[in-house]
Amino acid sequence: MAAKKHQAVVLGTSWGIRSRFRSLIAFLITLLIITAVYLTQDSIGRVLEDTTDGLQLSECNLFSGKWVFDNQSYPLYKEQQCTFMSDQLACEKFGRKDLSYQNWRWQPHQCNLPRFNATALLETLRNRRLVFVGDSLNRNQWVSMVCLVDSWIPPKLRSMHNNDSLNIFKAIEYNASIEFYWAPLLVESNSDDPVNHRIPDRTVRIKAIEKHARHWTGGDILVFDSYLWWRRPRMKVLWGSFESPDDAIYKEVEMLRVYEMALRTWSDWVEVHVDRTKTQLFFVSMSPTHERAKDWGGGENCYKETGKISEEGYWGSDSDPKMMRVVEMVLDDLKTRGLNVQMLNITQLSEYRKEAHPSIYRKQWEPLTKEQIENPSSYADCIHWCLPGLPDVWNELLYAYIVNQ
Repeated sequence: MAAKKHQAVVLGTSWGIRSRFRSLIAFLITLLIITAVYLTQDSIGRVLEDTTDGLQLSECNLFSGKWVFDNQSYPLYKEQQCTFMSDQLACEKFGRKDLSYQNWRWQPHQCNLPRFNATALLETLRNRRLVFVGDSLNRNQWVSMVCLVDSWIPPKLRSMHNNDSLNIFKAIEYNASIEFYWAPLLVESNSDDPVNHRIPDRTVRIKAIEKHARHWTGGDILVFDSYLWWRRPRMKVLWGSFESPDDAIYKEVEMLRVYEMALRTWSDWVEVHVDRTKTQLFFVSMSPTHERAKDWGGGENCYKETGKISEEGYWGSDSDPKMMRVVEMVLDDLKTRGLNVQMLNITQLSEYRKEAHPSIYRKQWEPLTKEQIENPSSYADCIHWCLPGLPDVWNELLYAYIVNQ
């Protein structure tokens, strides 16, 4: 009986020791997890603090500055290293030899632009969606952003999905997406097909946006643009449906008025549907073209141009300040309604960069004619931009606002 009692005491003591040991192990594991989380968050905070370098955006106009040649820090990536580079923008791949367009850094007059940090951006985008919405210039910027982060993510931890008008780059480890949605006029139009959209008789449904908006609803950072496809004196406006043309009303309206109507439709949607507590909104100003060399005293257009424009305040004849004022007016009106949309004013800084277009150094989707071969400037692309290049700077500006939020 005494032996059994002694055995029970020993077993009870042993069980108590094991129980306390397990509790201690559980406590230490919990402590390690908390410490790891704290250190990770602290490290992320230091990365963000280091990359922004104490920048106060309210005290600095990032868009007023000058171009500085910097072949030590730029380009921010190599064209060949970007898995998802577009052949429309891969100028080196298609024969361009002069690559100095890749080596220019934008220097604001009043402060320093934070250097792009892919890790800091991806941490900021963790569990979030960054969505570019607009035309091929916004797609140009989207490809740039994808290239800026692409090489920092292991191949097995990134993916690209194309679904009609929506393209989604996914950073799997971060559960973050960088997306582009094709909507060149923001509202519905007969140019909404992402491939077959070159229609001479361009028509817009000025009050219809939901077909597009459902794809970017819920985005955490939305970057809009719409300019290039409006460049014509008048636009055909549709009241009704493309599917029921017999019941529709068509009217030719002066372009600037239609542009404002479209932006009002967009702004009304933004005001009603955007979650103001979590969503950052941006509107990219018009991207200038360099199709008239007489503006800067050159030949025909951007073909054979290898240097930037040095004249301070240069403004090309293809850039329409009236359209820019319409955008500013609509954004100011949204601000009075309690919604802030940050304008990314890339127009002036991009005006100087006549040499940064693809020109003839891009994939040609159709065989060139004899006349085009004899006159290369006739098919030079002076609208889009080579990558790496100018749009990377647009994204450095965007990055400064995102990580400073």
